[in-house]
Parts: sequence; structure tokens; C-alpha cells
Amino acid sequence: MSYLAIKALHLIFVICWFAGLFYIGRIFIYFKEAESKPNNEKKILQSQFLIMAKRLMYIILWPSVLLTSLFGWTMLYKNITLLELTWMKTKLILVGLLVVYVVVCQLLLNQMKNGKIILSEFRLRLFSEGATLFLISIIFIATLKNNISWIYATAWFFIISIILMILVRTYKKYVLKK
Repeated sequence: MSYLAIKALHLIFVICWFAGLFYIGRIFIYFKEAESKPNNEKKILQSQFLIMAKRLMYIILWPSVLLTSLFGWTMLYKNITLLELTWMKTKLILVGLLVVYVVVCQLLLNQMKNGKIILSEFRLRLFSEGATLFLISIIFIATLKNNISWIYATAWFFIISIILMILVRTYKKYVLKK
């Protein structure tokens, strides 16, 4: 298989991986919101959210993580000199942290299976924005490579993080109170 075909498959599964992360974060929040519903409604909603989360995790997320990794490592095997580049090392560190993020999602799913997520709704909202930060960081690193100033990149990362936090707080303050 050609390098470009492997790269295309890698990108397809990266997109699936992030689609799964964006959706599972919402499911965790909906599951937590259902805790405040009357008992009958709570049971029905949480049961449905658990089914959705399990299917998402085991049919989309974990397979996407594995296939993205397989095609990514294959690209590195075919072009081992990439490992000498600073931007690639940085990207691989972020991807490693992203895998940890998926493991935390699995832990949250395990909590759902036990009937209760211990994080607050607000913390779940912040957690779900983590996928967005990973996506922005990894895409900019992979696209701009060595053409990026790490000082500016770090500053923009924190600016975007602060903006996301403000948006989550604003949503909590004005939308959820209605």
C-alpha cells in the first residue's frame, strides 16, 4: 500500500476518533443531567445514554484509536526520519495524552455502568472541551510543522482554553438556569 493511501486512512480514522470524542462528551453530560429527573424518567434516559455510550466507545472510539495508531505507526515505519523532527515528537506526546483522554472516557463509561458519574455536570462540560483543545493543537502542529513559533502556539492554546472556559461558564450561568 502506498504511503499516501496509508496517510489517507490515518486521517479518516483520526476524524472518526474525534467525532466519537465530541459525541461521548455530550452523552456523559446528558447522563449526568438525567440524575435530576424524576426516578422513572431518570431510569429510562440513563439506560438509553448508557447503550449509546457503550456502542460509541466499542464500535467507533476504540476501533478508531487502534486503526489511527496502526496507520500512524505504519507511516513512521515507512519514513523513520520523521521521528527526528521536533514537531513529530510534540505531536506524538499530544497523541499519547489523547489516548489517556480516551482511557478517562472509558473510566467515565464504567461509572455510567455503575449508575453514577462522580464528576459534576460543570466538570464534564470542561472535560468535553478537552477534545477540542487536542484537535486544535494536533492539527496545527501537523500542518505547520516547524513553521510555528512554540511561544505563540502556547499562548494561543491558553487563549483558546480561556475562551472555551468562559463559554462553558456562560452557558452554565444563562442557558442552564432557564
